[in-house]
Amino acid sequence: MKMKQKKGIFDKFLDGVEVVGNKLPHPMTIFVMLSLIVIAVSAICSKLGVSVDYTGINRKTFEIGEIHLKAKSLLSPEGIRYAFNSMTTNFTSFAPLGTVLVAIIGVGVADGSGLIHACLRKLVLSTSPKLLTAVLVFAGIMSNIASDAGYVVLVPLGAVIFMSVGRHPLAGIAAAFAGVSGGFSANLLIGTLDPLLGGISTEAARIFIPDYVVLPTANWYFMVASTFLITFLGTYITEKIVEPRLGKYKGSHKEELGEIGGLEKKGLKRAGISLVIYLIIVLAVTVPENAIFRENGSITNFMRNGLLPGIMFFFMIPGYFYGKTVGTIKTDKDLVKLIGNALGGMGGYMALVFAAAQFIKYFSYTNLGTILAVRGADALEAIGFTGFPLIVGFVVVSAFLNLFMGSASAKWAIMAPVFIPMFMKLGFTPEFTQAMYRIGDSSTNIISPLMSYFAFIVAYAQKYDEDSGIGTLISTMLPYSLCFLFAWLLLLMVWYFAGLPIGPGVATTMQMAL
Repeated sequence: MKMKQKKGIFDKFLDGVEVVGNKLPHPMTIFVMLSLIVIAVSAICSKLGVSVDYTGINRKTFEIGEIHLKAKSLLSPEGIRYAFNSMTTNFTSFAPLGTVLVAIIGVGVADGSGLIHACLRKLVLSTSPKLLTAVLVFAGIMSNIASDAGYVVLVPLGAVIFMSVGRHPLAGIAAAFAGVSGGFSANLLIGTLDPLLGGISTEAARIFIPDYVVLPTANWYFMVASTFLITFLGTYITEKIVEPRLGKYKGSHKEELGEIGGLEKKGLKRAGISLVIYLIIVLAVTVPENAIFRENGSITNFMRNGLLPGIMFFFMIPGYFYGKTVGTIKTDKDLVKLIGNALGGMGGYMALVFAAAQFIKYFSYTNLGTILAVRGADALEAIGFTGFPLIVGFVVVSAFLNLFMGSASAKWAIMAPVFIPMFMKLGFTPEFTQAMYRIGDSSTNIISPLMSYFAFIVAYAQKYDEDSGIGTLISTMLPYSLCFLFAWLLLLMVWYFAGLPIGPGVATTMQMAL
């Protein structure tokens, strides 16, 4: 008789988190309740005159100014008008909604035609099972170059990839999510967030040194090292903690692998040719100095706004040619049907997003998130730590504030003018302070319900396990969050005490920089 393995304290803790979390109402109901709480708290804070004064940076103009911010009530006449008049636009302007729906059009064609299934079979059959988790986590980290595409493309694929080799799909979702979101500040390349944070850091640094410049490559060396660290940790946690805890998958969804037939090989070849031609066209309209998508010589706008449609066609074009070859797409009606089926499956997600969007927008309108961030920054400044304990304290506070204010750039616009000058006076370079912030911000992305794509991940997990909920996701992702935070701090400690450059020509301390 097989003895039942005794659970450790940490496993029992995670089980408790899951049980408590899943006993909560449906995620949509939770967001409605949270919205009501924000309404009530905003009224109380407004009545009490809660406010903050801080030096802030305008994220559009990068101008520094003194800001006086008061809590705004949603129960005032103005607040009530806002709550009702903005309800529709809160939903339609919710950034992840458009991102998901646009991307799903292309992914739906590639999936419905059978291309994704064929590619996954080829990937699984040609990749060692020992490397599958590492490849998925690493791909998640690298997907951040394409803005938010990793959330809507790679996380769902993670479930399918794991299920196709008999592994739990929720473990695949967790591994991909850990790479995409937990590894948000790790990469081998410079992404769209780097120049944005660098611009904010530059203006904050000029409070202390007028001509200081923080380049987009400010944290590059540290990011490269972090990529390998997060890939290793994400792989280890998935295989040693998450999968054993989830156990064997007993759901109804199945993915079976089989050899790729002759017609499928022909379809893959045509899909590959069409994709190469498409990529050549994309390079032609983005790379040359006078390219169509360059505005004043820059492709920043394309990277921020045009990349997503580009990703949609990245999947749609080869999906169409594959479908025409194997017979899954015969007419335009078949193509439209595949798109309709893909969008039709997003109904539950859109219902959840409607409630989540109201909560997040209300939280922003009332200024409660900003007030909490500023008060937290003030508290850390008042502690008076020095040296590495101060670094740890700042990273932890950044991680904590990320649970209440999702946007990395919005938080940094508030925190940078406070902490960059303060840390410069204590001897830390602005680039090093920015690296500290990014560690805390990334580590708790995967357990924060305020993270924009959290609702999407919950909804997608329920596709494979109807009993899963917010508690399941948080308890599954908590080991990643804690380990990433701890290991990143250790890496930062090595960097700090060894005096290693965190980017090209960028030191950790002002003395070394000078």
